[in-house]
Amino acid sequence: MRARVGICFSICLVFAPRVSRAQDASPWMLMSDGLLFATVNHQGGPKGGDEFISTNWWMGMAARKAGKGQLTLTGMLSLDPATATARGYRELFQAGEVYHGQPIVDRQHPHDLVMQAAVVWRVPIDYRTGFTIAGEPVGEPALGPVAFMHQPSAEENPAAPLGHHTLDSTHIAMGVITAALDHGPFTIETSVFHGGEPDDNRWDVMDPGALDSWSARAWYEPSAQWQFQISHGFLKQPEAAEPGDVRRTTGSASWFKRRADGFTAATVAVGRNDKEHGAFHALVAEATERRGKDVFYGRFEWVQTETALQSGVSLAAGADEAPSPVTALTLGTVRELTRWRGFEIGAGGDVTGYVVPDALRSSHGSHPVSFHLFLRVRPPAGHMGRMWNMRMTKPMS
Repeated sequence: MRARVGICFSICLVFAPRVSRAQDASPWMLMSDGLLFATVNHQGGPKGGDEFISTNWWMGMAARKAGKGQLTLTGMLSLDPATATARGYRELFQAGEVYHGQPIVDRQHPHDLVMQAAVVWRVPIDYRTGFTIAGEPVGEPALGPVAFMHQPSAEENPAAPLGHHTLDSTHIAMGVITAALDHGPFTIETSVFHGGEPDDNRWDVMDPGALDSWSARAWYEPSAQWQFQISHGFLKQPEAAEPGDVRRTTGSASWFKRRADGFTAATVAVGRNDKEHGAFHALVAEATERRGKDVFYGRFEWVQTETALQSGVSLAAGADEAPSPVTALTLGTVRELTRWRGFEIGAGGDVTGYVVPDALRSSHGSHPVSFHLFLRVRPPAGHMGRMWNMRMTKPMS
């Protein structure tokens, strides 16, 4: 069943809409992008294991003039629940969301079938200033850096950052309303949304709930290469298996330089989750270098994990919690193999080593090593390019 679903997703990518010159006369501007990894995943140590999985997504955007402003519609889909299992894929020291009422630990949860659905309207105030309002049954509030799947610095890495739930996990929040004001290189945004993370029914469209959380974010983009953001938000009971609210603060800096033969991209992001049982920090520094057919990438992470959760103790049981810092370094490479009907097909691999804190050595081992071997497929890029550094309040230009 999973193999057939993966094949269907590949077929969908083959026939994904592409912008052509014949469409230039249409009032709509169209854009689409996607990604599919078929991965042999080995996670080392006592809590590791081996599996073959696929992670994937497809996103489409359509924009046109609407009155004095611009209307943008977006949708994003994933077949992760079938191709990466309903419990998610193995990833040491990762944690977040639930499966059958139990916390997902040492795994990255799958994304829901519908990852994003949004209506965005931007109206200019003057030639340098604009106001944007966005409504999203499922989507991203103004909190954290650009989601990792849209970061050029992470474009070839098949795994989510270990700091995902300290930085950008809200990119699949439910019931989001966002307002933004942009002026030249500056943008300020604020959102209200439902703070609870998705349940383990990955096939429903959304998990309704009260708009009980809020966030605010500021961007500074002095050039096409640089992006800086700071943000803060209040999340009402985000984790179903972990009691309490969370206050999240993040900051990030990204650099993206295109060249005729490729690009160089780098991101540094820091985050802090203030919970009822303590503060937990994360640092991610990653980069990707593409030169012709060869790609090299790396990711360094320092993440404070929850000792009791990683050791299999329920926080609801009143465990004495303390953060355990985990350090991870990933190095990888990809070789472009061929282009078929515009599809970019490459093969690659990476290896990750960890520095394990004393409190987790009995459960995870002293020096686990993990690796991925994968085939990567990207659909054809339209004349507007890839959806790198995309966010909802920055519609297509």
